[in-house]
Amino acid sequence: MKKFFIIIFILIIAGLGALVYLRYGGARTTSFSSPPPSGNPINTTTPMTISSPAFLDSQSIPKQYTCDGTGVNPPLQFSNLPDGTQSLALLVQDPDAPTGVWTHWLVWNMAATTTQISENSVPGGAVQGQGSSGQNVYGAPCPPVGTGPGGVHHYIFTVYALDSELTLPSYSTAQNLQSAMQGHIISQAQLVGLYGR
Repeated sequence: MKKFFIIIFILIIAGLGALVYLRYGGARTTSFSSPPPSGNPINTTTPMTISSPAFLDSQSIPKQYTCDGTGVNPPLQFSNLPDGTQSLALLVQDPDAPTGVWTHWLVWNMAATTTQISENSVPGGAVQGQGSSGQNVYGAPCPPVGTGPGGVHHYIFTVYALDSELTLPSYSTAQNLQSAMQGHIISQAQLVGLYGR
């Protein structure tokens, strides 16, 4: 009789084990082909950046890069250029000028491998356009005394990654450059420098 109860007990335990397996184990499927949806796609793209070892974003441009100093262009650095970049273009503009947006520098057809512009230089093969001064050079910041918000002007350095080179004559202006870039901009980044007198 005792053996009979032991057998019944074992059968009950085995039956419960089978039910548990079917409920929680047998119906489970695990896939390692893709992570579970989170609702937010993972962003693996690092934004392109422009920076300068001479000044931080939204900080003062050192005097040597203005008309009160030597007036040469500051060093610039580019990073995280996107795939498909065929050339780079640069615009430096002051939106606080009394006569409207003033273009201090425009450069295009910089090689896609360009990661920096050294102080007082232009990358080989690049083209400089005509700034608001009418000259094809870097126009150093030289704001009228006391103008701009708080007497300070904002100089916006914008680099563009383009999917092609541009066919533009050197007498082209900022407006010409912006029109030519339409439909070719893959990415862009900005650095803002401040200067007042």
